Amino acid sequence: MGKPLPLSQPRSTVSLIEGIQRQSGLSQAELARRAGIQRSVLNAYIRGSREPGAEALLRIAAAGGMELRAEPRQPPVDQERASHILVQVLELAEALPFRPRAEMQFPPLAEQLAKRGVAA
Repeated sequence: MGKPLPLSQPRSTVSLIEGIQRQSGLSQAELARRAGIQRSVLNAYIRGSREPGAEALLRIAAAGGMELRAEPRQPPVDQERASHILVQVLELAEALPFRPRAEMQFPPLAEQLAKRGVAA
């Protein structure tokens, strides 16, 4: 197949097709001809007025000398860093002064819902 199109971040279908066209150096007409679709259809995809199916996207990519691949996604958050931040937040919460109160200042939620006739 062709070279893979780098997808470091999620992209819209429009930007994906535009990227394929730009990297291939083909005109819309030539890209559409090679993909076996009408130029007006490709133009509608690029304008965003139509959404191509997976098969159409694969054909457009192949026509531009590219290939589309599905690969495992990396989590958007570094779990190690997030766990350290959570520990810091919890330690800070424990360090804050705490004054227990004998009674709640507000009635329990179940009581409020019962007054309104809503089941909890």
